Amino acid sequence: MSTMQPAVPATSAPAAYSSVSALDEPRRGFNWKAAGRHLFLVIMCLWVILPLLWVVLLSFKTLQDGAHNWIWPRNGFIHPFLTHYDYVLNNPRKVGPIWTLFKNSVLVTMLTVVAATVMSVLAGYALVHLRTPGSRILTALLVASMFFPTQVTAIVGIFSIQRRLGLINQTWSLMLPYTALSVAISIFIMRGVFQTVPKDLIDSAKIDGANSLRTLGGIVLPLVRNGIVVVIIVNFVAAWGEYLLALTLMNDLDKRTLPVFLGSASGGVGGLLWPRMAALYIIAIIPALITFAVAQRWYMKGLQEGALKT
Repeated sequence: MSTMQPAVPATSAPAAYSSVSALDEPRRGFNWKAAGRHLFLVIMCLWVILPLLWVVLLSFKTLQDGAHNWIWPRNGFIHPFLTHYDYVLNNPRKVGPIWTLFKNSVLVTMLTVVAATVMSVLAGYALVHLRTPGSRILTALLVASMFFPTQVTAIVGIFSIQRRLGLINQTWSLMLPYTALSVAISIFIMRGVFQTVPKDLIDSAKIDGANSLRTLGGIVLPLVRNGIVVVIIVNFVAAWGEYLLALTLMNDLDKRTLPVFLGSASGGVGGLLWPRMAALYIIAIIPALITFAVAQRWYMKGLQEGALKT
């Protein structure tokens, strides 16, 4: 005679298994380290962004609100909205030759960027992939030169050389000292980028009969284009905002660059009150912001690929 055993519910085993697994699963606490890092990054971003936003807001205030220290305008924004920008750009007799100064800055910056980029690419490639006598000594001298305020200590020598060459008060000639002052950091950056290129690739090109220039232009440059963008951005920012040499080497107002005019206008030249000064500052930084916004992706990739590594 067979005995009947009670049937076990089909859901009992999975339920027991799920309860055990739920108890065994470790509880995750709050990640204080990640929260602290994010909080620090947010504070640093606000530290940079808030002053810029304050200047933008100031450029749209009325002259009455611009004379007080409150952040939000109490009398409303100026109407028309771009009145201060129009005043700065279209009153050369009262303000100054803004368009001429802007063109001077663009000219000097473009010449500096081109010269410094070409020199740093050639020098960086030679230091890494060519047999250059004393390459370690040259690299050490380049690194050492970056620890000295060359722009301040060498200003007398730069002025003397420019005067002997007859280049005083020649706007385009500013690219010569600008390039000389930025070429060290540019070569150092490109040296770090070229070190990421395998030497076997260079040797293979030589075996195939390619000379050094052909190897550099056809094989290596496409691989280091992100590093070149880093050099372009660094030189662009340095040349666009340079003040001391442009003030010392240029005598006439229409030969100077925009940063020199900003320095003189801050003292009240041309009747530029604070809202108009803010509009002028925004106009001056727009090219740098646009350049960085366009090249940001390649700039960050260049930093990650070794542009600032030794």
